[in-house]
Amino acid sequence: MKKHRPPEMPQIEQLETELKREKYKRRYRSVLRSTVYTLITVAAMAVLAATLWLPVLRIYGSSMTPTLQEGEIVFSVKTDDFEPGDIVAFYYNNKILVKRVICGPGDWIDITEDGTVYVNSTAIDEPYLKEKALGDCNIELPYQVPDGKIFVMGDHRSTSVDSRNTSVGCVAQEQIVGKIIFRVWPLKQLGSVE
Repeated sequence: MKKHRPPEMPQIEQLETELKREKYKRRYRSVLRSTVYTLITVAAMAVLAATLWLPVLRIYGSSMTPTLQEGEIVFSVKTDDFEPGDIVAFYYNNKILVKRVICGPGDWIDITEDGTVYVNSTAIDEPYLKEKALGDCNIELPYQVPDGKIFVMGDHRSTSVDSRNTSVGCVAQEQIVGKIIFRVWPLKQLGSVE
């Protein structure tokens, strides 16, 4: 019959090593948990900021060429202050359209057959256009912009469907997503949008 030996008592060095290993595991878990919480918080803040203040949009279609091309990604900023020449994004039939502000509430707009735009009887300077066109216009000109609305047009006038057509019409403040301010993609065109 074999004798059972009592278990060996661990050495002090072994106990210290095991204690260090346990402390390291606890510290590692704590740092990992803290990092995950921080990343979740930062992601939530980024989503909140993007939703409330700086919506990020992707351009679809050609109505804003040459200023904005299909596939470009832009930042917009929430604001109530729009000037002629600003580019805005707005909701229309569950889509977001991007167009340029031409004039505001109470202004009179007239467009000639060759596409020259007059606001309050003065031809406006439009250096962003490659070509002028009357385009898809079924409103009666001259036209007065209703109170609380803005008149918008795309930069590619021959293809853009915008405030010149009653299907889109003038844009109300509550439809506006924001003013386009910055292009982030493609990287080679990174910069402000004008």
